[in-house]
Amino acid sequence: MHKLRAPRLVATDLDGTALRTDGTVSPRTAAAFARVEQAGAMLVFVTGRPPRWMHTVAGAVRHRGLAVCANGALIYDLHTERIVKSHLIDSEVLEEVVAQLRANIPDLSFSVEYEGGFARESDFRVGTWDRKAADGARVGWHSLTSRACVKLLALHPAMGPDELHTTVHELVGHLVTATHSSGRALIEMSARGVTKATALATLAERHDIEPSEVVAFGDMPNDLPMLAWAGTSYAVANAHPGVLAAVDHVTAANDDDGVALVLEKLYR
Repeated sequence: MHKLRAPRLVATDLDGTALRTDGTVSPRTAAAFARVEQAGAMLVFVTGRPPRWMHTVAGAVRHRGLAVCANGALIYDLHTERIVKSHLIDSEVLEEVVAQLRANIPDLSFSVEYEGGFARESDFRVGTWDRKAADGARVGWHSLTSRACVKLLALHPAMGPDELHTTVHELVGHLVTATHSSGRALIEMSARGVTKATALATLAERHDIEPSEVVAFGDMPNDLPMLAWAGTSYAVANAHPGVLAAVDHVTAANDDDGVALVLEKLYR
């Protein structure tokens, strides 16, 4: 039987993993996060979310821990709610990526996340989960690529997310790192080589923490690099099939406090 040991670092995705489907942190999960820090371990939220989506989460966990935002492009301090490190996509690269994708995949629309804002093309459909972005700047694609950004997003109205990801990677994988996490045909692109794993590895090294001392939780393809890097990996039961096949262990679904169930055993 696998013997659970308390890790020095806990890394968890948020949406679909630690958060419930309605986007909230359950009291049980918040209490489990508190146990991690009380035990002297490091707690890191590793998410595709930009910082502008982190305020509610920061409050729910009483501003505990650090966050890796935008799939590794940003390190965000939840105590101060400030960006402490960033890896941006240069504007020249952005322009080339958008031009290549526009020429080869009809009907794509684009948006960008900046360190402190969001802009989108007028036909980029914002989900109901992002009301603030609906009020964001609507610009043409030349304006969209005029300055460096944290993350480039490409949306297709009909393709499946896995199919679109494969196509995008084949076209521009030498320029950016592409992934997806929303269940829609929405591809998220970061600077080349930037993933959740690279940012997490940098944080761990800074604190002399080895991958074998890390436990990670996730649910979608953008979590795969992190889950592969961590010494122990868990998927929640509602995870993408590719994630379920890649991890060491599976815990209960996000709505059943799957992350908390494991942390309660690790930090008794």
